[in-house]
Amino acid sequence: MSKLRILVPIKRVIDYATKPHVNRTQTAVMTANVKHSMNPFDELSIEEAVRLRERNTTPVEEIVAFSAGPPKAQDILRTAMAIGADRSIHVVVEEKDALEPLGVAKLLQKVVDEQKSNLVILGKQSIDDDAGQTGQMLAGLLNWAQATQASKVSIEGESVTVTREVDGGVETLKTKLPMVITTDLRLNEPRYASLPNIMKAKKKKLEKKTLADYGLAENLKLKTIKVTEPPTRKGGVKVEDVDGMISKLKELGAL
Repeated sequence: MSKLRILVPIKRVIDYATKPHVNRTQTAVMTANVKHSMNPFDELSIEEAVRLRERNTTPVEEIVAFSAGPPKAQDILRTAMAIGADRSIHVVVEEKDALEPLGVAKLLQKVVDEQKSNLVILGKQSIDDDAGQTGQMLAGLLNWAQATQASKVSIEGESVTVTREVDGGVETLKTKLPMVITTDLRLNEPRYASLPNIMKAKKKKLEKKTLADYGLAENLKLKTIKVTEPPTRKGGVKVEDVDGMISKLKELGAL
């Protein structure tokens, strides 16, 4: 029985509880002096990797956390190691040179080959750009099986069963390793890193690299033209009865 070598890509994003604001030039969201944290969907990924080890239906040889981002991204890698990752890799990319989904997928392809990973678990999307493309692109580049928006994962030997929510209910997929899985919110509830594990994480290996180490360079194909905040929502109105509601709906053109 082959052991699992799990790669968990994670991303540093503006904290989900923080309201983002567009800069004055309307070219980007302001990130200076704004609280950042691990992408919520990636928290699910690292938690699931640790749970796979705890279930022990298939032995887990190693869990590697990976991030490509500014120097401060090492904070979330330390968090991932405190939760249970064995070590981490940080490809330093300045914020102004942020990678696009295809660039991230190509980078991850190189990392998978280097680390000899046979399972990649990553969030279905990041909450900053909401692209939701990286996992699918990576599976295509690797020519691996994939299961997106997973709400349940079961691995026994080489066999992987993934349950995912679809419009009509749930869908169950079954395939074999190696594969790429993207996580959805119903998959699990991430644990908090305990203080002893946070201290242990400081001693775990965090390897710093650059895009050049993987033979890659920033090659952006997309240009952001303009960023604007959504229009202010108008307040609702109260009606006295059902007839008043129907009249109001007709007035708004909804009926």
